[in-house]
Amino acid sequence: MISKRPASVLGIIAAGALALTACGSDNNAPASGGNTNTGAPAPTGSAQVDCGGKKSLVAEGSSAQKGAIEAFVAAYGQKCQGAQLAYTASGSGAGVKQFTAGIVDIGGSDSALNKDKGEVDKAAERCKGNPAWNLPLVFGPVGVAYKVGDVKDLTVTGELAAKIFSGAITKWNDPAIAEVNKDATLPDKAITVIYRGDESGTTDNFQKFLKAAGKGAWTKDAGKKFNGGVGQGAQGSAGVADAINAGDGTIGYIEWSYIQDKKLSAAKLDSGSGAVELSADSAAAAIKSAKVKGTGNDLVLDLDALYASNTAGAYPLVLATYEIVCSKGYDADTAKAVKAFLTVAATDGQQTLSDAGYVPLPNEFQEKLLTAVKAIS
Repeated sequence: MISKRPASVLGIIAAGALALTACGSDNNAPASGGNTNTGAPAPTGSAQVDCGGKKSLVAEGSSAQKGAIEAFVAAYGQKCQGAQLAYTASGSGAGVKQFTAGIVDIGGSDSALNKDKGEVDKAAERCKGNPAWNLPLVFGPVGVAYKVGDVKDLTVTGELAAKIFSGAITKWNDPAIAEVNKDATLPDKAITVIYRGDESGTTDNFQKFLKAAGKGAWTKDAGKKFNGGVGQGAQGSAGVADAINAGDGTIGYIEWSYIQDKKLSAAKLDSGSGAVELSADSAAAAIKSAKVKGTGNDLVLDLDALYASNTAGAYPLVLATYEIVCSKGYDADTAKAVKAFLTVAATDGQQTLSDAGYVPLPNEFQEKLLTAVKAIS
């Protein structure tokens, strides 16, 4: 389970016994408890791990993957005695900036490096003229969480979500919502949208979903900044969860692990093949259909196609968190440690992810990841 830390920096030292410590001020991981997920099975198989190299790796980025990183580092410490990795859950935007600046060894981002914003070129410069690779290591569903009266069963379509989060629909009893939720008693109450106030890959992916699935209702841009123009901003995933929980008439987008921890209600998604409840199995069904659009070992996913899909029984609003690494350009000790950590994370580290609100890697992605990790030099 994800443990609630008083801060965002996680350091783990394995020396016989494993110690998890934290310092700083960004509290983005949900508290332990409340998760009874027993969904899709973890990937099978293992891989040869060549431990050694740099003893203390540093990584920073997405708060959405913080719980997964805890699991990865625990497995890393067990596999490679004395190895450490410190992770700062400061958000995807900060993770990219810290990686391209050469401050951290691994960047964590819920969106792949953006060429138009110069991130690809800056990363290549940081990697001594070599391309950086986006490696999708953590998959987690994003839920449309809400709190409105006694409503416990709500369905939204992509079009409805786009209209709600852009302010085109402002009341819970709007006829468009009522038409999709004929069995629900919807109050005559204003909708309060809660969004991430900080730059976030979760926001970027959610807005991409609204554009892909919204049937033209989302006319705003995507990007790490929320562009809906309505609602109240909250800091980090934990802040969004607390804001939804504290109000009535609220709705927001947030990672599944936080929904589980705060016991929030999550809307079903109807992409055209019937309402689908958010679960490990429904998310795994969507992940298996995702395609890679990057070239070679740069495993950028075509999430736009996934978000627009209407596969029966699949929950398409899935966030992939990338570990951003240099294909080449590390010193020998750093490269060896990065490869060891990522190898463990893609194998042993996946075994407990379902208990933390994530979906373990499908075997197909595990194989692609291990091929890419082996090629790092």
